[in-house]
Amino acid sequence: MSTLRALAKAQAVAAGVAQPVATVHHLHMSDRPLVLVPLAMAGEANAPLAALVGAAPDEARLLIVPQPRNRQQRFAFAAELAGIVLPYLDSFRGVSEAVPTERGRDVRYRHVDAPQLLVPNPAGTTFLRLLGRSTRFRRPDGDHPVHPSVPLLGRWLTFFAERAEHPGSSALLAMTEALTLHWATGQSAVEDLHLPALLGWIDPPPGLTGAQAAARAEDPAVCPPAGPATDPDFDNRRLAPAVAAYADAGDDPVGRAAAYAELERLLRDQLAPTWELMWRGVGLLRALPPGARVAGRWDLDKDAFTGYAEHVDAGGGPQPRRDGAVAAAVRLHRLERALTSYAVQRAYDDPLVMAEHRLTGEAFVGDVTLADPKRVDDTGKRPVLRPRIQVVTTEPVPMPVGAALWSPARPAQKARVVFVTPGADGKTEVVLELSGGMGRGLTAPPGTVPEVGERLCFTTLSDAFLPAGNFPAPEETPWTHGGPPAAPPEP
Repeated sequence: MSTLRALAKAQAVAAGVAQPVATVHHLHMSDRPLVLVPLAMAGEANAPLAALVGAAPDEARLLIVPQPRNRQQRFAFAAELAGIVLPYLDSFRGVSEAVPTERGRDVRYRHVDAPQLLVPNPAGTTFLRLLGRSTRFRRPDGDHPVHPSVPLLGRWLTFFAERAEHPGSSALLAMTEALTLHWATGQSAVEDLHLPALLGWIDPPPGLTGAQAAARAEDPAVCPPAGPATDPDFDNRRLAPAVAAYADAGDDPVGRAAAYAELERLLRDQLAPTWELMWRGVGLLRALPPGARVAGRWDLDKDAFTGYAEHVDAGGGPQPRRDGAVAAAVRLHRLERALTSYAVQRAYDDPLVMAEHRLTGEAFVGDVTLADPKRVDDTGKRPVLRPRIQVVTTEPVPMPVGAALWSPARPAQKARVVFVTPGADGKTEVVLELSGGMGRGLTAPPGTVPEVGERLCFTTLSDAFLPAGNFPAPEETPWTHGGPPAAPPEP
């Protein structure tokens, strides 16, 4: 936990309400997300019990499994869920847009928008990942056939679960993670996984503090768990008798219908409060202005959605059960690059996030007191424009001479530390030499060089492009890592 977040948590306890740790929202919020609140049977490995699904607050559709241990009913649930999810995905595949590539010399096409799935907490993401793994290899023929939409649903759920691991992606969001990214509460990180308690801190009812609202929300009678786990008392006292009544009804259509209706009522009462909380969370996130680089990250989600849709249309196979050695290394490298870029972009978009880096000595804020925008360096083979500015700051400047710095105000411009002169009054003078972002001539265009009186932030964090690593082809790796087997010895 960073120092700034620890301070925000302490202030939340003192104020009785969650404190913002972001001034903008760093996640794309779709105009039409698909909210999915799952419920799994306790004691069973990812046995779906029910789900409340819909793309609008008044479009909730309840799906239930009367006998979660029944294999056929579980796959019937998956087919019914596919009947909702797949048309939702197809609704984003009608219109494409041209995207220039190779510096404008060519174009490619992608869908103008992409779907977004919302679940209450990270356990909901795990539920979808396991459901996708258990369905994407099923077949509509042979032994134990399933509906043709079931394996397709499993492949798409696996796609969204993999996108959820990608830092900065908004294709599949857990509401508790999205909210804690923007607010700090006065409770522990484990307690923040409970959506009712978390929203009790962020948006408490009138007359209650955040702690009081969270304590009230933790009562299962007031607000049931946010899924996919169920309350043990509910399981023993209400759910088990309802499931047993449905089983005892046998082939009696009247008794079976009555038992099904009672089971449906119980499960709807369990899921409805979380459904309302999900849309409250959506409203809170939409109330924040979007970060400047959120749209760029959403473009990556649109690219991923377009690419996988084309893979499915071309008859491509499902995702493998496990990656090979090279594929795993490439995937890990891609996630590490995305994580680094996401951290830098959040800091560039949000002064509160940048404040955390200022506390660790990775950034400082100061005022420009001197500027020489016409300075030319003619010591090389040809003269180049190299303006210099002097920045005065009251913050520590641990960067050594020669260090490269960047400013969120001009991310394409690099500043090299020339001098660092501590003053007697607690102020530090930093002389910086600028390069880049000023064109190719010897005269800087207006606005490209900071002016005297401008207040700027400089940091060691760079938003520059991170090149991908080089990895060998699978056939070029040793047989221990998936390559060809070793040649047998000569007889």
